[in-house]
Amino acid sequence: MAKPNYNFEKRQREIAKKKKKEEKLAKKHAAKADTATGEPAAPSGSSVGSG
Repeated sequence: MAKPNYNFEKRQREIAKKKKKEEKLAKKHAAKADTATGEPAAPSGSSVGSG
């Protein structure tokens, strides 16, 4: 039976993390661009329930 290649698995996890982080960052930049054009994306500091 072949032994597991832990370095390969680790690299794959790192690539997946990096991809997810980049997608999140791109989504954040897209939302920021929408607010810059005057279109409110989602209310981020709403005071619903506080008070």
